[in-house]
Amino acid sequence: MNIIFWGTPVYSVESLKILIDSHHKISAVITQPDRKRSRGNKLIASPIKKIALDHDIPVFTPYKIKNNISFNETLKSFNSDVFVVIAYGKILSSEILSVPKFGCWNAHASLLPRWRGAAPIHWALLKGDTFTGVGIIKMDEGLDTGKILLEEKVRIMESDNLQTLSKKLSTLSSTLIYKSMEIIDKEPEAIESKLTHQDLKDQKIKYARMINKEDYKLNFYESAENIIRKVKGLFPKAFIIHNGKILKILDVRLLTEIEIKKFDKIFAEKNINQIGKVLEIIKNQGVVIATKTEPLLIKEIKLEGKNISRENQLIQQLNLKKGEKI
Repeated sequence: MNIIFWGTPVYSVESLKILIDSHHKISAVITQPDRKRSRGNKLIASPIKKIALDHDIPVFTPYKIKNNISFNETLKSFNSDVFVVIAYGKILSSEILSVPKFGCWNAHASLLPRWRGAAPIHWALLKGDTFTGVGIIKMDEGLDTGKILLEEKVRIMESDNLQTLSKKLSTLSSTLIYKSMEIIDKEPEAIESKLTHQDLKDQKIKYARMINKEDYKLNFYESAENIIRKVKGLFPKAFIIHNGKILKILDVRLLTEIEIKKFDKIFAEKNINQIGKVLEIIKNQGVVIATKTEPLLIKEIKLEGKNISRENQLIQQLNLKKGEKI
């Protein structure tokens, strides 16, 4: 099939690669314009653009796609069978959705209709979901409201964070988008009969709004459970301000029952004045901080201007004493 691929971040790369290596033809790639993605003024191409250029695939980076007549005419000139859209970064208008012969297909990283929107992986972790997954949907004008062709569920492991879960779902997206293209290629006229509506029962619809700067800041006056979810769901950007510097918290855990019994008196108090204070420093492990609920062990950090540190290096770098506030 003749495919135009729409995508921007690393998450989309596996899907583009699997299609490039298939018998299908990627006639063009649409991605976000080069941006200043690091320090300095140098413009950096998206990961998808780099892959496309490496394979001599034409790349288009429009700043505007809605009501862009010349761009729309360019899209039509490719006579595409399908558009594959994975984390492109903008909503496609009806005029674009109508261009390819067999429609536009999106690999969405959630079990729809839960977590429609821009940040489904973040919110699955932030809300403590047990499962997530990937659905291949035929796009319509709504926000992730299309009918489902394929869907696969994934268990969220206790060890998962945004980085590890994104990698799993990226791989699954590539597998399912390839399978979908094979189905469409073999039986294009029968596709509509294979589609299913999203299950709207039991109020499953949830919207995954974009993450903003305020979301990344941790607050020890929250429950330990919420703090852990934020550290995982916003990895590696969840932070506090410590001595005027940004301190990223990369890994935390609840204490074990044995540890809690060992320091029972301190931890049992749950005094509001204790919140945010160092309750204990555990050699070879990290620093124990009081929260609104259970105490947390901070295991891994990145202090502004420093490298990632853990265990005794973390303890030495923070240089905190029991009773001090972090």
